[in-house]
Amino acid sequence: MRKALLVAIVALLSATTFAQLPKVTLKTLDGKTISTETLSNDGKPFIISFFALWCKPCQRELKAIAEVYDEWQKETGVKLYAVSIDEAQNIHKVKPLVDQNEWEYEVLLDPNSDFKRALGVTMIPAVFIVDGNGKIVDSRNGYTDGSENHLIEKVRELIGNK
Repeated sequence: MRKALLVAIVALLSATTFAQLPKVTLKTLDGKTISTETLSNDGKPFIISFFALWCKPCQRELKAIAEVYDEWQKETGVKLYAVSIDEAQNIHKVKPLVDQNEWEYEVLLDPNSDFKRALGVTMIPAVFIVDGNGKIVDSRNGYTDGSENHLIEKVRELIGNK
């Protein structure tokens, strides 16, 4: 049973690898509407991390990245978009969490889970690495301490900075 589940998860993740980002609408923390097709990083790789207020592993991962994010940006120019999948009645709690943790990421809101569904996310945290051309080149679900290192390694690989 476990082996079948693992095979299914790997197949699902492989299906999203090398795909273009789907076009859906998100909100910024200040209520502006943006399209996912505008997510970019001036031709450099970027990371999309789905999280929720109730998801402790999500918050641990975003806190761990926050500790090294400045270094990552100086070295590679990578950008991180943190996408909250909290429902509409809870989105007012996202900004206080972001402020409290001093996250420097661009935080977006997906209160109807449109972006989450379009990317086939079934479990969070879910992280996608997107190359400078807007193609998803890597993804994973879940978080264990230190697994954020895989993200920067993949970004280094994409920019040829191994």
